[in-house]
Formats: sequence, structure tokens, C-alpha cells
Amino acid sequence: MPTNLKPTQHPRDNNLPRVFNFLTLLVWAAAAVGVVLPFALGTSPLDAVLLKVPGDEGNWWHALVGLPFFLSLPMIWLRLRVLSSAQSPNLVMRRILWVVIIFSAIGTLLVEAPFLLHLAGTSELQRLEVIFLGIGIILSSGIFLSVKRKKINPARALIMGITSAYLSNAFICLIVYGEAKFRDQSRSGWYLTLVIVIPMCIELIGLFFTKSEE
Repeated sequence: MPTNLKPTQHPRDNNLPRVFNFLTLLVWAAAAVGVVLPFALGTSPLDAVLLKVPGDEGNWWHALVGLPFFLSLPMIWLRLRVLSSAQSPNLVMRRILWVVIIFSAIGTLLVEAPFLLHLAGTSELQRLEVIFLGIGIILSSGIFLSVKRKKINPARALIMGITSAYLSNAFICLIVYGEAKFRDQSRSGWYLTLVIVIPMCIELIGLFFTKSEE
């Protein structure tokens, strides 16, 4: 019986208060602004995707690092649906969003390659932090969503998927570009990201431990 009801469930069935959903919408709106703010070396995520990196050093790594920041856009759309009490995204939209999430996660795993192979030039502590947070968030969320896929509300699952894909990449960037050599440069995007990942983490952890409507 619950399976037959899922297509008509509302995103607000994720048990999150309306005020909380509004606040998280503001957080993701800030994340969207961060797409065009300099993160390091005067380069924004948009610049990284366009390979506009100082010294013409832009490559696939920079593009894959920049892309997950754009997950803020589908998240804003999803949050607006939650606030308007609209129905969960239809099957086609959900599949499109999951393709985007999975592509982003795979991209982040590729970004991890230089760290796994000791080629990133970071300290051992930074290398372990990048691996633990980048891969750890993806694996934990992936396992949870896989186990709960038949019980969790579709909108709730998408929120968790997008948040996890965003955070796994954001933490890599915060660690790598948090080094002292980048501190005298224009990097308002770095500081913005440092602030917004806190409420994102709080929400994600809460979604792990709060019961979802079936």
C-alpha cells in the first residue's frame, strides 16, 4: 500500500519544519552566489569550469572541482517545491537529478585520484582529510540511500543526495585552498563556503537520524 502512495507524496513529508526549509533555501541561495565568487587565485567555480585558471593551467581537475558548486541550482528548485507544498518531482525529473548527483560524485572520486596516488603535493594530514571527507561522505550517503531507497521520501532522498555531493567536493576545496599561501588572495567564495557548509552538515546529519515518512 505505501508503494502505491509514493507518487503523490509531498516533498514536505520529509518531516522538516517550514521555517527550517526556508532557512536552508537561503543557505543554498548563498551557495549559488558562491559560484561566481573567487575561491582561490582569484578564480571562481565558474572560472574553473570554463578553465579560466591563472597561468593557463586549467585542466579536467579544475573543471570537476568547479562543477559540484552548481548543484546549488537544482537544490534551490527543489527547496522551492518543498516550500510551496508541491508534489515530489516526477519520475523523469528525479532520474535526471540522480544522474547529475551520480555524475558529480564520480567527478569527486576522480578529483581524489591525485591524493590517493600521493601526487597532490599536500601534507599527509591534508591528504588524509581530503580522502576521509571526500570519499567518506559519498560512501556513507550512498550506502544509506541504497538501503533506505524503498522507504525514504523521494524529495528527501534528493536533498540528501545533492547535499552529500556538494559537501564532499566543498570540503576538498576548503582543505586544499585553505593553505597559508592562498590567504593573501581574493577568496570571498572560500569564506562563504566555509560558513554555509556548517548548516548543510547539520541538516544532512539530521536527515540521517530522523524518521522519514513512507
